[in-house]
Amino acid sequence: MALSDEFTYTWEVTGLKVRNQVNTDGDTLTDAVVQTFWKLEGTDANGHTAIHQGATPFTAENVPAGEFVAFSSLTEETVLGWIQDFVNNDMVYSAHIVEVMQRDIDREHNIRDASMPWAPVEEVTPTLPEDAPDPEPSDEGAPE
Repeated sequence: MALSDEFTYTWEVTGLKVRNQVNTDGDTLTDAVVQTFWKLEGTDANGHTAIHQGATPFTAENVPAGEFVAFSSLTEETVLGWIQDFVNNDMVYSAHIVEVMQRDIDREHNIRDASMPWAPVEEVTPTLPEDAPDPEPSDEGAPE
């Protein structure tokens, strides 16, 4: 299951951690990415946005030396592809992300404070500050 199509998404890699890692063939892969940090912004049909911050670990243990991408050759697009594959192939995780984003949008845009219906209604009388000029009489509605 992929992320919900109820949102339009913008992804960004915000950090990486690397280390030398030995693959199953015994080759040492220099500066293999072992941890990613990322940000996902989701925008709903009403233009409301929510941001989810994530961290996804990786391993290069099963990557043959011939398929390993050197750290200096990595692009954000490549790393985002790894992250998106991970997120979109984990039904529970992708559902969790969508749920949190929707909750954040609801909290920000749809939930508001309300008076208790059984509480007495307080009359509010507007007052002008003492140094406010006297209101000028209006000619509106006056006979001509």
